Amino acid sequence: MNQDRPTLGIALMLGFCIVAPMGDAIAKILSDKVALGQLLLVRFGIQALVLIPIIILTGRMWRMTRRVYGLTLLRTVMHIIGIGMMVSALYYLPLADAIAIAFVMPFIMLLLGHHVLGEEVGMRRLIACGIGFAGTLLVVQPSFQEVGWPALLPLGVAVNFALFMLVTRKIAKETDPIGLQAVSGVMAVVLMAPLILLIPATTMPVLAWDDGLDGGTWGLLLAIGLSGTLAHLLMTWSLRYAPSATLAPMQYLEIPIATIIGFAVFGDLPDTIASIGIAITIASGLYIVLRERATSRQPASVPVQAGPAQTPAE
Repeated sequence: MNQDRPTLGIALMLGFCIVAPMGDAIAKILSDKVALGQLLLVRFGIQALVLIPIIILTGRMWRMTRRVYGLTLLRTVMHIIGIGMMVSALYYLPLADAIAIAFVMPFIMLLLGHHVLGEEVGMRRLIACGIGFAGTLLVVQPSFQEVGWPALLPLGVAVNFALFMLVTRKIAKETDPIGLQAVSGVMAVVLMAPLILLIPATTMPVLAWDDGLDGGTWGLLLAIGLSGTLAHLLMTWSLRYAPSATLAPMQYLEIPIATIIGFAVFGDLPDTIASIGIAITIASGLYIVLRERATSRQPASVPVQAGPAQTPAE
């Protein structure tokens, strides 16, 4: 068993908080250059190509029971849908706004854990959830006025990935995380490749495959696949060296880092109302994490796990 090395775990999580929004920024750049189907196929194809050799070299577990294969297939479909919705949202929304809205996911996770899994959630955390939702609506409101219904796409991402994480919880103890991601990458390619190859581009342009992309665009496609895979590995490795309760608050660094990247690359900054909403969302999320940490110290309670959740770019 690995001994805790909190400093290394925190450094790895910081790397995740930098790499994940960089991947989202690349997706935003590509959102009007490459059809969504091609972007997703390359993204998951690179994930499989990177992780399969790691499994072979390290002898990690990748074989699964029929039940786990079925849940992994469901998880893979949800992963494809989640990333697809996030990339679509980034076409319309500033990077920081889209990520901040998607950060309603921990609140949804808490509620689903309470109502679906029967996990104990105190009233103060439920109130913090409500406040966090209100903060998210402050971020949605100006975006909705500007672009309409696409501003709601990150909320769809949050719901999708909250359910995605519930499925992951169901199989987490029966699989190796890197093996799971490798199998998921292969499944995604097997699911998507026939659709892109067989459906005419004129029928569904979103699934079109373009052989004429320039070298720079292919480089960005490679970068989005590598960044998504690297982000997952950084998070997985961080959890090997530090407790989830230590790392969970750090994930909220992803929002200010996304704001910096969004300003540097696209010149976007959240307006005043959205900035207030982002601050409320972060504060509410941190409060929930701290309450979970405090509750976990009480032997009589059954705490909700506060581990970092995957973000859409992974």
